[in-house]
Amino acid sequence: MDTSSPAVFVNAELLPLYVGRKVRAVVQVIGLDGGVVTGKSVDEQQLIIKGCSPSVPVMNYIEVIGIADGNQSIRTEILTDFGNTFGRQWQGYAQGMKEAKDSLV
Repeated sequence: MDTSSPAVFVNAELLPLYVGRKVRAVVQVIGLDGGVVTGKSVDEQQLIIKGCSPSVPVMNYIEVIGIADGNQSIRTEILTDFGNTFGRQWQGYAQGMKEAKDSLV
């Protein structure tokens, strides 16, 4: 495990705070166009994930680690496909992100 450059967990609302930095997010794939995924973040907002495998199925959940290259987009370095049965874990992840956001305010 590489700990020299940790990735901050983000959702769509937090992503703009980390443009240019390494981030980590879990999204549900809702669209795919070549190597660009349109995904639903845990806060129900849309994210664009660039540089993905064109074989990621729609409705699967993916974790992406990469560089936030815009307010709503991440350039992929590492992608993990969790499949389409990540629902319960997704709810826990969403709750954790909400608590993290609330602690920043």
